[in-house]
Amino acid sequence: MKRRVELPEGVAGRLDRALADALGVGRAAVKRAFALGEVRVLGRKVRASDPARPGLSIDLELEEPAGPPTPDTALPLRVLFEGERAVVVEKPSGMAVHPLVAGERGTVANAVAARFPECARASPSPREGGAVQRLDKETSGCLTFARDREAWEFLHAALRGPDAEKGYLALAVGRVASDGICSVPLAQRGGRVVPAPDPLLGERLEAKGFRPRPAETRYQVARRFRDHTLLEVDLLTGVMHQIRAHLAHLGHPVAGDALYGGAAASLPGLDRHFLHAARLSLPVPGGGRLLASSPLPPELQAVLVSLPPPD
Repeated sequence: MKRRVELPEGVAGRLDRALADALGVGRAAVKRAFALGEVRVLGRKVRASDPARPGLSIDLELEEPAGPPTPDTALPLRVLFEGERAVVVEKPSGMAVHPLVAGERGTVANAVAARFPECARASPSPREGGAVQRLDKETSGCLTFARDREAWEFLHAALRGPDAEKGYLALAVGRVASDGICSVPLAQRGGRVVPAPDPLLGERLEAKGFRPRPAETRYQVARRFRDHTLLEVDLLTGVMHQIRAHLAHLGHPVAGDALYGGAAASLPGLDRHFLHAARLSLPVPGGGRLLASSPLPPELQAVLVSLPPPD
């Protein structure tokens, strides 16, 4: 779908955000257009991070938005919690949460739509298929879907509130000395987030259109190895890549996380990052709580078995 748009007066900040607002579409669709090189000014490709200017004329091609996920009974689906208003399922590593383009299959939402068809009508964006939260493609574990729109709104807000308990297991590179909390703000910059540990850096990021958001991660040492530390991590906020970015900022990136840890995070026998959403507790509409837990998958258990003990 080819479009031409002229940015209005008063526009500022990043080009991708301004373009999404001007078009009245989700930022994910605009970000994908940039990734595919389908956004141009005077025939030349432009970047998502370029500054937006009033009156700028932009040509772009947007993919048709994805509709509700196509039910797929062939996909495996393990249900961890089933309630009247919500379900929690186990997300395998390597599987996306929901489709990004029309007709895409192989996502968790496709499997959920086959088992719980009402979920496909629960989320404001049909393609999400009722998914209340997102997990990175490589991250495994507890994933929540709402069964009606009111429940989606309630749970979506609850996930960001003080009553949500979101527990992860992460294998960190190096020896983490003790338990702790990281409260460094994080700013989304393209497909990753950047720590803003001091006000000056935060101001510089904001000047470039990247707004640092409050982020708080609590971690406890669960088990020590010679060159790694298994951590129990609690998310007190919900910023993209929060655990991965915070642990990397502390000098202990998640094992297998090439984006934030580079070659230093690589580990023989591990072909994903070692991050697992192990437990989840949320209030549910009408009272009570949703409780779910997911055991560490076999490939991550095998990694722990292979690690040498501490000296």
